[in-house]
Amino acid sequence: MHRFDEPPDRRTRQPGQEEAFLVTAVPSESQTPSDDVLMRWMFEQQSLALGFYDREGRALRGNAAIRRASGFPDGAVRGLRLTEFLQGAVFEELERRILRVGETGETEYTEVFGLLPSEPKAHAWAVDVFPLKDANGQVRAVGLSATDYSEQYNSRRRLALLSEARTRIGASLDVYGTAQELVDVAVSRFADFVSVDLVDGVFRGELPPSGPPAAPAVLRRAAQGGSRRLPAEAALDVGGIHTHPQSSPLARCLATGRAELYDIEDPAIIRWLGEDPAHAAHVRCFGAHSVVAVPVRAHDVTLGAVLFVRYATFNEPFEPHDLTVTEDLVARVAVCLDNARRFTRERGIAMALQRSLLPRGPTIHPAVETASRYCPAGGSAGAGGDWFDVIPLPGARVGLVVGDVVGHGISASATMGRLRTAVRTLADIDLPPDELLTHLDDIVTHAGPTYDAEDADSTDVIPGEVGATCLYAVYDPVSGTCSLARAGHPAPILIHPDGTTRVVDLPAGPPLGLGSLPFEATELDMPEEGLLALFTDGLIEGRDHDIDEGMRSLCQALARPAPSLEAVCDSVLDEMHPDPDADDVALLVVRARGLGEENMASWDLPRDPAVVAEARRCACDRLTAWGLDEAAFVTELIVSELVTNAIRYAAGPIRLRLLKNQTLTCEVSDSSSTSPHLRRARVSDEGGRGLLLVAQLTERWGTRYTPVGKTIWAEQNLQQY
Repeated sequence: MHRFDEPPDRRTRQPGQEEAFLVTAVPSESQTPSDDVLMRWMFEQQSLALGFYDREGRALRGNAAIRRASGFPDGAVRGLRLTEFLQGAVFEELERRILRVGETGETEYTEVFGLLPSEPKAHAWAVDVFPLKDANGQVRAVGLSATDYSEQYNSRRRLALLSEARTRIGASLDVYGTAQELVDVAVSRFADFVSVDLVDGVFRGELPPSGPPAAPAVLRRAAQGGSRRLPAEAALDVGGIHTHPQSSPLARCLATGRAELYDIEDPAIIRWLGEDPAHAAHVRCFGAHSVVAVPVRAHDVTLGAVLFVRYATFNEPFEPHDLTVTEDLVARVAVCLDNARRFTRERGIAMALQRSLLPRGPTIHPAVETASRYCPAGGSAGAGGDWFDVIPLPGARVGLVVGDVVGHGISASATMGRLRTAVRTLADIDLPPDELLTHLDDIVTHAGPTYDAEDADSTDVIPGEVGATCLYAVYDPVSGTCSLARAGHPAPILIHPDGTTRVVDLPAGPPLGLGSLPFEATELDMPEEGLLALFTDGLIEGRDHDIDEGMRSLCQALARPAPSLEAVCDSVLDEMHPDPDADDVALLVVRARGLGEENMASWDLPRDPAVVAEARRCACDRLTAWGLDEAAFVTELIVSELVTNAIRYAAGPIRLRLLKNQTLTCEVSDSSSTSPHLRRARVSDEGGRGLLLVAQLTERWGTRYTPVGKTIWAEQNLQQY
């Protein structure tokens, strides 16, 4: 017998020998396999990992994909529960789902992330657990299908990371805070350790020069953080400056302008660690295996660099596709850091402007002792328009002012400065408080039409609708009274020497800028050694209480005994302004003091030219008693001129008064509202030289109007005698 595909035997067939042929049918390739064959092929060759389990959770059969993933042959795990050959919380949960589906007959879906014995790294799996039912609908077994969707999972994690970065990073407008927000977002989710190092000028709001920083890179640490606590030898202090050698990943990424990925065994990394002991200690301590360094660039300017590190305990080292994530993440942070840098610069300018316009330290004045505080708002608000001032006035009096301009930043500080200058100018002409506020309101109101929203940064006008408030007071130590008026500002608080307090009953008046509305002044008797507290609304307003409650709390804080005015300010701010981010605050506390009878003298004079000589004699006698004989000659000339003018041009009673404190003030009061004017007399003029002589011999002179007339005053500096 031979096959057709074999050549026939060439030997001659013997007579009588039988010969047989075997014919077989070979299936055609076009013939469709049976359903059972197809089902077996599909089950075995399916790319999904498929497995069957009985209702008790014992493995029945799995296809090639699940055998490759688990690393166990089919026969080795048959009859075993899932947790008997795969350990871990992930597989315990899958086993519970298999048992639950076998009991309920309801399909379940889950996503798990776990490490199988045959895999070098953990994978993400989408798992369907479904019942296998007979024709009667009874559950006879449980099926499991698993799809490796690690790529989609990683993409989703990267998108979630970037999405969270968009919402969490950049809210603080603070360089350190923004850098720390990046660390908080990236640590544990993307890296085991993250550090942010920036050019030192960024922290001051400066814009670094274009191009990469000079090597070696000298950077200041803005933030750092890791999944483990760093020992002292493996950490750099936040705020500390570190020099990064040219071999470091940070220096390299700054030089190339792009993200750099390194394995810890790379020769470049080994050379870097040999030159950088701090980072070498970090790597040795935690067993880092890969690093990514990314430059922080905004508007073609390099601000610094970010270092991402993964330890051996992390799932896997960084891969090339992670560079895209880090670049996108740091690009977002770069914009936020640049915004924080700009805000730091603008806030610094506003603060410098604010401080240059506010009084520097306590004002030394014989009539009052003062202490003050200005607290700018923190966070994104910055310096605002709160301000105060102490203005020496003639006659040993003092002007006290506190104001508030709505808003923050350079514009509010500049507007505050212009209002402060206007108040000082109006106070210099000795206006009473209500008239001063009226003129100040006119200045703000009349500037309104020239103000354009597009010219908001202009410095040559005061915006008409700035929403400014102001309180102005004049304290007279001779009479012991204080005259006050306010324009929409909180009323001051009077503290008596015995500790009792009360809010001064003072008409509120409209805020500045409304125009044509009157202001009313109130005169207050100031007790000797009593305190007067002037403040802005930031001290009494809060998120958890209204102004009335804030006023009551402030009165209680001011009533507590304190060794000094400075201590009063500190205790008030500690209690009333614990949150500096809320609003800026100006506080001025004043202790009133009387001038004392021994430092002043006054005489009522009749309207008779003969009395001028008597007035000069009385003045000289008083100067002798004060030990100021050297000032007698000039004082005689002043008294003679002012008294003569009052007798010649004025009406009613005439009063001569001398006041001695830091200066020697000579005042002549009468009932006329006509004020003399300084002029230069011509050669042919018989008069007009007396007032010019007074102006040349004194430090300053002027006119102060009163409800019953006027007072001409002249001051001499006692230090010249």
